[in-house]
Amino acid sequence: MSYIKRALERKFLHMNSFFKAVLVTGARQVGKTTMLKHLAEGQDRTYVSMDNAMPRMLAKSDPVLFFQTYRPPVIIDEIQKAPELFEQIKIICDESEEKGLFWLTGSQQYKMMENVRETLAGRVGILELYSLSGAEAEGVSFPDELDFSLPCLQARQVLVRKNNIVDVFDHIWRGGMPAVLSADAEQRQEYFNSYIETYLMRDVSEEGGITDTVRFRKFLNACAALAAEPVNYKKLSEAAEVSQPTAKEWLRLLQGLGIVYLLPAYANNALKRLVKTPKLYFCDTGLCAYLSMWLTRDTLMNGAANGHYFENYVVIELLKNYAYAPARASLSYYRDSNAKEIDVLVEENGVIHPLEIKKSANPDRREVRKYELLGQAGLEQASGGIVCMCEEVIPIDTKNCFIPCNVL
Repeated sequence: MSYIKRALERKFLHMNSFFKAVLVTGARQVGKTTMLKHLAEGQDRTYVSMDNAMPRMLAKSDPVLFFQTYRPPVIIDEIQKAPELFEQIKIICDESEEKGLFWLTGSQQYKMMENVRETLAGRVGILELYSLSGAEAEGVSFPDELDFSLPCLQARQVLVRKNNIVDVFDHIWRGGMPAVLSADAEQRQEYFNSYIETYLMRDVSEEGGITDTVRFRKFLNACAALAAEPVNYKKLSEAAEVSQPTAKEWLRLLQGLGIVYLLPAYANNALKRLVKTPKLYFCDTGLCAYLSMWLTRDTLMNGAANGHYFENYVVIELLKNYAYAPARASLSYYRDSNAKEIDVLVEENGVIHPLEIKKSANPDRREVRKYELLGQAGLEQASGGIVCMCEEVIPIDTKNCFIPCNVL
């Protein structure tokens, strides 16, 4: 399979010219190693994986000897399995003026991240890679930053195919794991089954000490059934037959492994009556569809949950966009005690871009009236709109557009 260019490459190389170590975190199989090996082509850079027992034992028992054996510049895969290396990486960084000595990959477990931040503060850039976005899978790279303005959206629209519900749901059902891009339905099913059994179950037992795989599998299925809804620990705990504190801990673990994403509720001191519960999304919609037994694209596209999957897809596309973009933005959703809700607020540079998400190709333009809530709360609204299945960008008013989902 030929290499698929990743949107994170630009940011990675930029950070590599500034930091002595760069850590790429993310779920298993999203393409972290593939990207780093691709970027290292033509360089004299050693590669070593901590999934491999021999170098891992050396790393744990004698970090100094480890780095005599695998000299920087080096790629170290799954670094969370050998936290003993961090102290030695710090010493080598402090002794050298060279940038980009260490390229690291790892799952973003909490223990590892605490370790990294304590030991390598100021020496390491931390980036997150997700499974392929719709644009990456299509081989499209957008040159400009997304600001939801009409000129920006129109410039992006020229680069993509006409928005089409079959294509969109094909990507949603398939997901963005590079290995499943060319798989048929049967191969995809086996891929996700082995992904859960070999990677996920092993990681949760190693990281979270979870041995009850039957209940954990029920918990995973329950998370998939509640995707794109506010987190409900009561429902999750009942479905998996565990206590609510256990459900909370398990969800935290899935978040740390890059399997789920929790979209925070918007918080503001001036707005007292806001809901505080985050919403639950899967970082890969293909895994979510597999867990809920949507066996074909068409059953998912025509099924009762299609709106939830569409919302999940759009939120994660936005998450990927801002994870790779030059400027960071914070994502949240708005819901007050009167049940008024705005699906996504993108906050950057002190302004807010409000977005509604609708699977329809012709949603009701009156939806944007809700955005007046922001002005009433003293917040500055910038351009936004309704992300939907429309075929082209259409202005609604001076600030809002109908936004085809494939230009995100």
